[in-house]
Amino acid sequence: MTQSLTLRRPDDWHLHLRDGAMLRAVLPETTRHFARAIIMPNLVPPEVTGADAAAYRDRILAALPEGADFTPLMTLYLTEDTDPDDLAAAHASGLITAVKLYPAGATTNSASGVQDFDRVRPVLERMAEIGCPLCVHGEVVDADIDIFDREAVFIDRVLDPIRRATPGLRVVMEHITTKNGVDYVKANDRDLGATITTHHLIINRNHILVGGIKPHYYCLPVAKREEHRLALRAAATSGDARFFLGTDSAPHTDPNKESACGCAGCFTATNTMALLAHVFEEESALDKLEGFASLNGPGFYGLPVNDATITLTRGDAVTFPDKIETEDGPVTVFDPGVPVHWHVA
Repeated sequence: MTQSLTLRRPDDWHLHLRDGAMLRAVLPETTRHFARAIIMPNLVPPEVTGADAAAYRDRILAALPEGADFTPLMTLYLTEDTDPDDLAAAHASGLITAVKLYPAGATTNSASGVQDFDRVRPVLERMAEIGCPLCVHGEVVDADIDIFDREAVFIDRVLDPIRRATPGLRVVMEHITTKNGVDYVKANDRDLGATITTHHLIINRNHILVGGIKPHYYCLPVAKREEHRLALRAAATSGDARFFLGTDSAPHTDPNKESACGCAGCFTATNTMALLAHVFEEESALDKLEGFASLNGPGFYGLPVNDATITLTRGDAVTFPDKIETEDGPVTVFDPGVPVHWHVA
Protein backbone atom coordinates (compact mmCIF):
# COMPACT_ATOMS: atom_id res chain seq x y z
CA MET A 1 0.00 0.00 0.00
CA THR A 2 1.30 3.45 -0.95
CA GLN A 3 2.44 5.36 2.11
CA SER A 4 3.67 8.59 0.49
CA LEU A 5 2.63 10.55 -2.58
CA THR A 6 4.31 13.67 -4.01
CA LEU A 7 2.36 15.85 -6.44
CA ARG A 8 2.88 19.08 -8.27
CA ARG A 9 1.26 21.75 -6.13
CA PRO A 10 -2.47 21.71 -6.90
CA ASP A 11 -4.80 24.50 -8.02
CA ASP A 12 -8.45 25.08 -7.19
CA TRP A 13 -10.44 25.93 -10.31
CA HIS A 14 -13.59 27.04 -8.45
CA LEU A 15 -13.34 28.84 -5.12
CA HIS A 16 -15.43 31.24 -3.03
CA LEU A 17 -13.48 33.54 -0.74
CA ARG A 18 -16.21 36.07 0.09
CA ASP A 19 -14.89 39.42 1.34
CA GLY A 20 -13.93 41.36 4.44
CA ALA A 21 -13.57 39.40 7.66
CA MET A 22 -14.63 36.14 6.01
CA LEU A 23 -11.99 36.53 3.30
CA ARG A 24 -9.27 37.14 5.85
CA ALA A 25 -10.30 34.07 7.86
CA VAL A 26 -10.70 31.50 5.08
CA LEU A 27 -7.96 32.53 2.64
CA PRO A 28 -5.17 30.81 4.67
CA GLU A 29 -7.07 27.51 4.41
CA THR A 30 -6.61 27.62 0.62
CA THR A 31 -3.12 29.10 0.42
CA ARG A 32 -1.76 26.36 2.69
CA HIS A 33 -2.00 23.79 -0.13
CA PHE A 34 -3.04 25.53 -3.36
CA ALA A 35 -0.93 27.70 -5.65
CA ARG A 36 -3.76 29.31 -7.64
CA ALA A 37 -7.53 29.45 -7.62
CA ILE A 38 -10.28 30.68 -9.90
CA ILE A 39 -12.08 33.18 -7.66
CA MET A 40 -15.85 33.33 -7.98
CA PRO A 41 -17.30 36.84 -8.50
CA ASN A 42 -20.68 36.50 -6.76
CA LEU A 43 -20.11 39.13 -4.10
CA VAL A 44 -22.76 41.63 -3.03
CA PRO A 45 -22.74 43.66 -5.23
CA PRO A 46 -21.27 41.32 -7.86
CA GLU A 47 -17.90 41.81 -9.55
CA VAL A 48 -19.04 42.84 -13.06
CA THR A 49 -16.34 45.13 -14.48
CA GLY A 50 -12.60 45.08 -14.86
CA ALA A 51 -12.35 47.74 -12.16
CA ASP A 52 -14.35 45.53 -9.80
CA ALA A 53 -12.03 42.59 -10.49
CA ALA A 54 -8.92 44.69 -9.91
CA ALA A 55 -10.22 46.01 -6.59
CA TYR A 56 -11.21 42.53 -5.39
CA ARG A 57 -7.86 41.08 -6.42
CA ASP A 58 -6.12 43.81 -4.40
CA ARG A 59 -8.20 42.96 -1.33
CA ILE A 60 -7.29 39.28 -1.70
CA LEU A 61 -3.59 40.04 -2.06
CA ALA A 62 -3.73 42.30 0.98
CA ALA A 63 -5.26 39.47 3.00
CA LEU A 64 -2.61 36.89 2.10
CA PRO A 65 -0.80 35.31 5.05
CA GLU A 66 2.81 36.38 5.35
CA GLY A 67 5.01 34.31 3.05
CA ALA A 68 2.10 32.75 1.14
CA ASP A 69 2.76 31.92 -2.52
CA PHE A 70 -0.70 32.19 -4.06
CA THR A 71 -2.15 33.74 -7.20
CA PRO A 72 -5.87 34.60 -7.38
CA LEU A 73 -7.24 34.10 -10.89
CA MET A 74 -10.04 36.61 -11.23
CA THR A 75 -13.36 36.27 -13.03
CA LEU A 76 -16.18 38.58 -14.05
CA TYR A 77 -19.84 38.01 -13.27
CA LEU A 78 -21.76 37.86 -16.57
CA THR A 79 -24.88 40.02 -16.70
CA GLU A 80 -27.18 41.09 -19.50
CA ASP A 81 -25.45 44.49 -19.33
CA THR A 82 -21.84 43.23 -19.49
CA ASP A 83 -19.69 45.48 -21.70
CA PRO A 84 -17.82 43.30 -24.24
CA ASP A 85 -15.05 45.90 -24.59
CA ASP A 86 -14.44 46.11 -20.84
CA LEU A 87 -14.38 42.33 -20.63
CA ALA A 88 -11.97 42.02 -23.55
CA ALA A 89 -9.64 44.63 -22.08
CA ALA A 90 -9.61 42.89 -18.70
CA HIS A 91 -8.81 39.59 -20.37
CA ALA A 92 -6.11 41.03 -22.65
CA SER A 93 -4.35 42.62 -19.67
CA GLY A 94 -4.31 39.33 -17.75
CA LEU A 95 -6.56 40.77 -15.06
CA ILE A 96 -9.25 38.14 -15.55
CA THR A 97 -8.90 34.49 -16.47
CA ALA A 98 -12.57 33.67 -17.16
CA VAL A 99 -16.17 34.87 -16.94
CA LYS A 100 -18.85 33.24 -14.78
CA LEU A 101 -22.40 32.60 -15.95
CA TYR A 102 -25.04 32.31 -13.23
CA PRO A 103 -28.64 31.75 -14.29
CA ALA A 104 -30.56 34.30 -12.24
CA GLY A 105 -31.68 32.76 -8.94
CA ALA A 106 -29.72 29.52 -9.28
CA THR A 107 -27.50 29.80 -6.21
CA THR A 108 -25.99 32.12 -3.59
CA ASN A 109 -25.86 35.77 -4.71
CA SER A 110 -27.07 34.97 -8.23
CA ALA A 111 -29.93 37.48 -8.40
CA SER A 112 -27.97 39.59 -10.91
CA GLY A 113 -27.44 36.63 -13.23
CA VAL A 114 -28.75 35.98 -16.71
CA GLN A 115 -32.46 35.54 -17.43
CA ASP A 116 -32.52 36.06 -21.22
CA PHE A 117 -29.61 34.17 -22.77
CA ASP A 118 -30.14 35.82 -26.15
CA ARG A 119 -29.11 39.14 -24.59
CA VAL A 120 -25.62 37.84 -23.75
CA ARG A 121 -24.90 36.34 -27.18
CA PRO A 122 -22.74 39.29 -28.30
CA VAL A 123 -20.61 38.91 -25.18
CA LEU A 124 -20.25 35.16 -25.70
CA GLU A 125 -19.26 35.69 -29.32
CA ARG A 126 -16.61 38.18 -28.24
CA MET A 127 -15.32 35.71 -25.67
CA ALA A 128 -15.02 33.03 -28.35
CA GLU A 129 -13.00 35.45 -30.51
CA ILE A 130 -10.54 36.32 -27.75
CA GLY A 131 -10.33 32.85 -26.18
CA CYS A 132 -11.80 33.82 -22.80
CA PRO A 133 -13.36 30.77 -21.08
CA LEU A 134 -16.93 30.78 -19.80
CA CYS A 135 -17.47 29.10 -16.44
CA VAL A 136 -21.08 27.91 -16.21
CA HIS A 137 -23.29 27.22 -13.22
CA GLY A 138 -25.33 24.61 -15.05
CA GLU A 139 -28.84 24.66 -13.63
CA VAL A 140 -32.18 25.88 -14.93
CA VAL A 141 -34.38 27.59 -12.37
CA ASP A 142 -37.81 27.01 -13.92
CA ALA A 143 -40.38 26.32 -11.21
CA ASP A 144 -41.67 23.24 -13.03
CA ILE A 145 -38.27 21.51 -13.03
CA ASP A 146 -37.41 19.26 -10.09
CA ILE A 147 -34.28 20.48 -8.31
CA PHE A 148 -32.60 17.10 -8.91
CA ASP A 149 -33.15 17.48 -12.69
CA ARG A 150 -31.91 21.05 -13.08
CA GLU A 151 -28.47 20.12 -14.42
CA ALA A 152 -29.68 17.63 -17.02
CA VAL A 153 -32.31 20.06 -18.31
CA PHE A 154 -29.77 22.90 -18.44
CA ILE A 155 -27.51 20.87 -20.69
CA ASP A 156 -30.32 20.27 -23.17
CA ARG A 157 -32.09 23.64 -23.03
CA VAL A 158 -29.26 26.10 -22.48
CA LEU A 159 -25.71 24.79 -22.66
CA ASP A 160 -25.82 22.76 -25.84
CA PRO A 161 -27.66 25.50 -27.79
CA ILE A 162 -25.15 28.12 -26.57
CA ARG A 163 -22.19 26.01 -27.64
CA ARG A 164 -23.71 25.22 -31.05
CA ALA A 165 -24.46 28.90 -31.64
CA THR A 166 -20.99 30.04 -30.52
CA PRO A 167 -18.28 27.91 -32.15
CA GLY A 168 -14.93 28.19 -30.44
CA LEU A 169 -16.33 29.26 -27.07
CA ARG A 170 -14.37 27.49 -24.37
CA VAL A 171 -16.69 26.33 -21.60
CA VAL A 172 -16.14 24.87 -18.13
CA MET A 173 -19.15 23.05 -16.71
CA GLU A 174 -18.68 23.95 -13.07
CA HIS A 175 -19.26 21.49 -10.21
CA ILE A 176 -21.02 18.84 -12.30
CA THR A 177 -23.19 16.54 -10.19
CA THR A 178 -24.74 14.04 -12.60
CA LYS A 179 -23.93 11.22 -14.97
CA ASN A 180 -25.60 13.43 -17.58
CA GLY A 181 -22.88 16.02 -17.06
CA VAL A 182 -20.12 13.44 -17.23
CA ASP A 183 -21.54 11.95 -20.42
CA TYR A 184 -21.93 15.35 -22.07
CA VAL A 185 -18.27 16.20 -21.44
CA LYS A 186 -17.13 12.83 -22.75
CA ALA A 187 -19.19 13.32 -25.92
CA ASN A 188 -17.42 16.61 -26.73
CA ASP A 189 -13.69 16.54 -27.30
CA ARG A 190 -13.09 20.25 -27.99
CA ASP A 191 -13.47 23.43 -25.97
CA LEU A 192 -15.22 21.76 -23.02
CA GLY A 193 -14.07 20.80 -19.55
CA ALA A 194 -15.69 20.23 -16.17
CA THR A 195 -14.81 20.76 -12.55
CA ILE A 196 -15.79 18.26 -9.88
CA THR A 197 -15.95 19.16 -6.20
CA THR A 198 -14.54 17.24 -3.28
CA HIS A 199 -17.87 16.91 -1.50
CA HIS A 200 -19.76 15.58 -4.52
CA LEU A 201 -17.27 12.70 -4.66
CA ILE A 202 -18.12 11.81 -1.06
CA ILE A 203 -21.82 12.50 -0.40
CA ASN A 204 -25.07 11.72 -2.17
CA ARG A 205 -28.52 13.09 -1.36
CA ASN A 206 -29.10 10.50 1.37
CA HIS A 207 -26.29 12.09 3.38
CA ILE A 208 -28.25 15.35 3.42
CA LEU A 209 -31.67 13.93 4.28
CA VAL A 210 -31.52 10.53 6.01
CA GLY A 211 -31.76 10.65 9.81
CA GLY A 212 -32.55 14.35 9.84
CA ILE A 213 -31.53 17.28 7.65
CA LYS A 214 -27.76 17.91 7.61
CA PRO A 215 -27.42 21.59 6.72
CA HIS A 216 -23.64 21.45 6.33
CA TYR A 217 -24.04 18.94 3.48
CA TYR A 218 -26.53 21.18 1.66
CA CYS A 219 -25.03 22.73 -1.46
CA LEU A 220 -26.06 23.90 -4.91
CA PRO A 221 -26.09 22.10 -7.19
CA VAL A 222 -27.50 19.71 -4.62
CA ALA A 223 -25.96 16.25 -4.28
CA LYS A 224 -27.82 13.65 -6.35
CA ARG A 225 -28.47 9.88 -6.31
CA GLU A 226 -25.68 7.38 -5.68
CA GLU A 227 -25.44 6.46 -9.37
CA HIS A 228 -24.43 10.05 -10.10
CA ARG A 229 -21.83 10.16 -7.33
CA LEU A 230 -20.28 6.99 -8.73
CA ALA A 231 -20.19 8.51 -12.21
CA LEU A 232 -18.36 11.54 -10.82
CA ARG A 233 -15.84 9.35 -9.04
CA ALA A 234 -15.22 7.36 -12.20
CA ALA A 235 -14.68 10.56 -14.20
CA ALA A 236 -12.39 12.19 -11.63
CA THR A 237 -10.21 9.11 -11.25
CA SER A 238 -10.16 8.16 -14.96
CA GLY A 239 -7.20 10.26 -16.02
CA ASP A 240 -9.38 12.06 -18.58
CA ALA A 241 -7.88 15.57 -18.86
CA ARG A 242 -11.30 17.17 -19.37
CA PHE A 243 -12.09 16.71 -15.66
CA PHE A 244 -10.29 18.70 -12.97
CA LEU A 245 -10.64 19.89 -9.40
CA GLY A 246 -12.85 22.81 -8.49
CA THR A 247 -13.71 22.57 -4.81
CA ASP A 248 -16.56 25.10 -4.83
CA SER A 249 -15.50 25.59 -1.21
CA ALA A 250 -18.13 28.04 -0.01
CA PRO A 251 -17.96 29.41 3.53
CA HIS A 252 -21.08 30.44 5.41
CA THR A 253 -21.32 31.07 9.12
CA ASP A 254 -23.08 28.41 11.17
CA PRO A 255 -26.11 30.62 11.95
CA ASN A 256 -26.62 31.14 8.22
CA LYS A 257 -26.23 27.44 7.45
CA GLU A 258 -28.44 26.29 10.31
CA SER A 259 -31.26 28.80 9.88
CA ALA A 260 -34.80 28.13 8.63
CA CYS A 261 -33.55 28.95 5.12
CA GLY A 262 -30.01 27.60 5.29
CA CYS A 263 -27.39 28.87 2.84
CA ALA A 264 -26.04 26.47 0.21
CA GLY A 265 -22.37 25.54 0.30
CA CYS A 266 -19.80 23.16 1.77
CA PHE A 267 -16.53 24.49 3.18
CA THR A 268 -13.80 22.08 2.04
CA ALA A 269 -10.71 24.25 1.61
CA THR A 270 -9.19 22.96 4.86
CA ASN A 271 -9.19 19.24 4.10
CA THR A 272 -9.70 18.78 0.34
CA MET A 273 -6.31 17.25 -0.49
CA ALA A 274 -6.53 14.65 2.30
CA LEU A 275 -10.10 13.79 1.24
CA LEU A 276 -9.13 13.46 -2.41
CA ALA A 277 -6.30 11.08 -1.54
CA HIS A 278 -8.83 9.03 0.42
CA VAL A 279 -11.24 8.90 -2.55
CA PHE A 280 -8.57 8.12 -5.11
CA GLU A 281 -7.15 5.38 -2.87
CA GLU A 282 -10.62 3.83 -2.60
CA GLU A 283 -10.81 3.83 -6.40
CA SER A 284 -7.29 2.35 -6.73
CA ALA A 285 -6.30 5.46 -8.68
CA LEU A 286 -3.73 7.33 -6.58
CA ASP A 287 -1.59 7.56 -9.72
CA LYS A 288 -4.34 9.72 -11.28
CA LEU A 289 -4.62 12.23 -8.42
CA GLU A 290 -1.89 14.55 -9.70
CA GLY A 291 -3.61 14.82 -13.07
CA PHE A 292 -6.97 15.70 -11.53
CA ALA A 293 -5.65 18.16 -8.92
CA SER A 294 -2.51 19.60 -10.51
CA LEU A 295 -2.26 19.05 -14.28
CA ASN A 296 -5.63 18.97 -16.05
CA GLY A 297 -6.79 22.42 -14.97
CA PRO A 298 -3.65 24.24 -16.17
CA GLY A 299 -3.91 22.24 -19.38
CA PHE A 300 -7.43 23.48 -20.07
CA TYR A 301 -6.67 27.11 -19.16
CA GLY A 302 -3.35 27.16 -21.02
CA LEU A 303 -1.32 27.94 -17.91
CA PRO A 304 1.98 26.40 -16.77
CA VAL A 305 1.97 23.60 -14.24
CA ASN A 306 3.27 24.61 -10.83
CA ASP A 307 6.92 23.87 -10.13
CA ALA A 308 6.48 23.39 -6.38
CA THR A 309 5.23 20.12 -4.91
CA ILE A 310 3.27 18.87 -1.93
CA THR A 311 3.59 15.47 -0.26
CA LEU A 312 0.80 13.40 1.24
CA THR A 313 1.61 10.62 3.68
CA ARG A 314 -0.59 7.81 4.94
CA GLY A 315 -0.73 7.24 8.68
CA ASP A 316 -3.03 7.43 11.65
CA ALA A 317 -6.51 8.84 11.14
CA VAL A 318 -6.48 12.62 10.67
CA THR A 319 -8.33 14.89 13.06
CA PHE A 320 -9.65 17.84 11.09
CA PRO A 321 -10.75 21.03 12.83
CA ASP A 322 -14.50 21.17 13.32
CA LYS A 323 -14.72 24.88 12.62
CA ILE A 324 -12.83 27.91 11.39
CA GLU A 325 -13.40 30.95 13.57
CA THR A 326 -14.09 34.24 11.81
CA GLU A 327 -15.07 37.71 12.99
CA ASP A 328 -18.47 37.05 11.43
CA GLY A 329 -18.96 33.75 13.28
CA PRO A 330 -17.83 30.10 13.06
CA VAL A 331 -17.66 28.23 9.74
CA THR A 332 -18.03 24.44 9.89
CA VAL A 333 -15.42 22.39 8.02
CA PHE A 334 -16.83 19.63 5.80
CA ASP A 335 -16.96 16.30 7.65
CA PRO A 336 -16.54 13.28 5.34
CA GLY A 337 -18.16 11.02 7.91
CA VAL A 338 -15.44 8.36 7.60
CA PRO A 339 -11.87 8.02 8.92
CA VAL A 340 -9.28 9.61 6.63
CA HIS A 341 -5.64 8.57 6.90
CA TRP A 342 -3.90 10.97 4.48
CA HIS A 343 -1.92 13.90 5.83
CA VAL A 344 -0.47 16.80 3.83
CA ALA A 345 3.14 17.08 4.96
